[in-house]
Amino acid sequence: MATTNQNTVTQTFPVLGMTCASCASSAESIVTHQEGVVNASVNYATGNLTVEFLSNVTNAENLRKAVQGVGYDLLIEDESKQQESLEAIHEKKFKELKNKTIWAVILSLPVVIIGMFFMEMPYANEIMWAFSTPVVLWLGRDFFVNAWKQAKHRKANMDTLVALSTGIAYVFSVFNMLFADFWHQRGLHAHVYFEAAAVIIAFILLGKLLEEKAKGNTSSAIKKLMGLQPKTVIVIQADGKEKQTPIEEVIEGNVILVKPGEKIAVDGMVISGSSYVDESMLSGEPVPVLKNKNEKVFAGTINQKGSFQFKAVKVGKETMLAQIIKMVQDAQGSKAPVQKLVDKIAGIFVPVVMGIALLTFIVWMIFGGENAIVQGLLAAVTVLVIACPCALGLATPTAIMVGVGKGAEQGILIKDAESLELAKKVDAIILDKTGTITEGRPQVTDIHWLNNDDSTKDILLSIEKQSEHPLAEAVVKYLGEVTPTTLSNFDSITGKGAKADYNNETYFVGNKKLLFENSIAIPEELQQRAEEWSKLSKTVIWFSDSKQALSVVAISDKIKETSAQAIKEMQEMGIDLYMLTGDNEATAKAIAEQTGIQHYKAEVLPKHKADFVKELQKQGKTVAMVGDGINDSTALATADVSIAMGKGSDIAMDVAKMTIISSDLTKIPQAIKLSKQTVATIKQNLFWAFIYNLIGIPIAAGILYPINGFLLNPMIAGAAMAMSSVSVVSNSLRLKWKKVI
Repeated sequence: MATTNQNTVTQTFPVLGMTCASCASSAESIVTHQEGVVNASVNYATGNLTVEFLSNVTNAENLRKAVQGVGYDLLIEDESKQQESLEAIHEKKFKELKNKTIWAVILSLPVVIIGMFFMEMPYANEIMWAFSTPVVLWLGRDFFVNAWKQAKHRKANMDTLVALSTGIAYVFSVFNMLFADFWHQRGLHAHVYFEAAAVIIAFILLGKLLEEKAKGNTSSAIKKLMGLQPKTVIVIQADGKEKQTPIEEVIEGNVILVKPGEKIAVDGMVISGSSYVDESMLSGEPVPVLKNKNEKVFAGTINQKGSFQFKAVKVGKETMLAQIIKMVQDAQGSKAPVQKLVDKIAGIFVPVVMGIALLTFIVWMIFGGENAIVQGLLAAVTVLVIACPCALGLATPTAIMVGVGKGAEQGILIKDAESLELAKKVDAIILDKTGTITEGRPQVTDIHWLNNDDSTKDILLSIEKQSEHPLAEAVVKYLGEVTPTTLSNFDSITGKGAKADYNNETYFVGNKKLLFENSIAIPEELQQRAEEWSKLSKTVIWFSDSKQALSVVAISDKIKETSAQAIKEMQEMGIDLYMLTGDNEATAKAIAEQTGIQHYKAEVLPKHKADFVKELQKQGKTVAMVGDGINDSTALATADVSIAMGKGSDIAMDVAKMTIISSDLTKIPQAIKLSKQTVATIKQNLFWAFIYNLIGIPIAAGILYPINGFLLNPMIAGAAMAMSSVSVVSNSLRLKWKKVI
């Protein structure tokens, strides 16, 4: 992804080689300080760097060199290939990690068994040394290499803690084995800790393996969306022949054949044939939609039983599916406000832990008695091992990834983490009427013919077919089965209607004013019907010949089937609902009564919608604006949480932070519940990550030793550290199975 603003370019690159949350902080810091960089953010859970830079000062290659300098790398490739390359890299990395973990466990087991049960056997120390050396120096070499790269830039991360703890334990053990007399002369036993060094690395590798697997599951929503894109399509060539064509080669204007059961590859317009299409993967709606000629079809949706041909309108990155994937990726990579505080903590976490480990050793040296050196060294090693910035670093982004992915599967597109976090606080929702509460398409609801004589309906259809008035389309659609007739002298009368001649008789279609001006009589039977419909806020149009009205038609913008239920749900959640509309007072009142909305405003201009949002914000409310049109875009931009209807204008969707693809209002309470669940998960994760470190580090330092003689074994500390990250990611994955309905 790349967006430009004057000379600045915003791009997203996968960062390779990160092993912990502190790595993300380190990579972010180095990029931020590069000349020409305006803003940079690295998300550890997604592994992405989002950077805004001045294109005339620096470029992607310079940023890559800077990141390589601190031991990481950037994947700079064409966007179409980037995802495949990244998956191949991750798969290779996962296999390597799996092999290292298996070997580390196999080689560590004999060391643990000897260290615990057979210390008195001949050559016990030498055997343990032989088994632990490949674990520490070969399987664990990445920890030492990365720690050294960080140290060269005066930085420290998780690898620094692991390298220091296992390195100290290993070197101390080798010294004790080779120079045992040094301790014996001082009346001390020369104990070795090869099992601690080997098992710590084995546990940490196992923890990383489980973490990688779990992190892979958090991005399953993206993988599902990407799986909706077929690799090839059948293109109908100019000579009518069918050609199997790779998706990358499809261009705008190609005619594509879709057979039963096939996925639609690009966005387009049906030009022949018809079929039902399953659009549930985009909208979350399970009922297939009938697609006839001139109707839109979207990439990723599945054709049912019929076959049809359609013309490609949007291809590649322009398709709705590609944009949805992009939005979900951006949202999963964005940082929630709480994450910014956590990032700061993770950034200083490692140096603080190293300071605590050093202090632990000094305190043991002063107050530790005869075994002070050994116990102090072990306690310092245990502090280094147990401390875990990863759990802190993963707490927020993994929950955000799962939350955003779950929203996408439900047909709720969330653009950024901030809106997902903020949605739970919403206590006032402003609803636009047309296209949000209602269908946004005027439809004929009733038609009444004088004396039930509808013999002239072909004339009514023919006049409306030629009329440019928006309401005429509703009548044409309603009378679609009728065969039109040939008219003469058609004349459109601005603001009133239209007239035309047929068989030497003039016919009129329009409002009451048109009939009065032409002295046309209105029979009582039709007048009564018109009055009834007007009370229900329906728009009434008349059809007459030159003498009297022949028919009266009621047109209204139908309320969506689910709107009343959604409004009731939101009110039950304690949210104040407000309906704003440009329609007249009578129409607004009727819609409000039918849907159960208590607060409404009629004849509202677009700029007044934004003013009303500010008015509610001044009252201390967290305001969500829901709209679908260009006229709602200012209010959407002003609101705390902005929600667009997917069937509305592109501008509204561009401005809004959330999009309801199906335009179904019941998705809004679902989005709020999803926000509550996600924020609750973030809080749980942060609580356990903080508590783990607050309790674990003092115990590792030996705070319980003066009380009950308890000293934590470094091996147990390694296992606890590994499991803290896994537990945080697993807790985030629980979100997947929670109901939001």
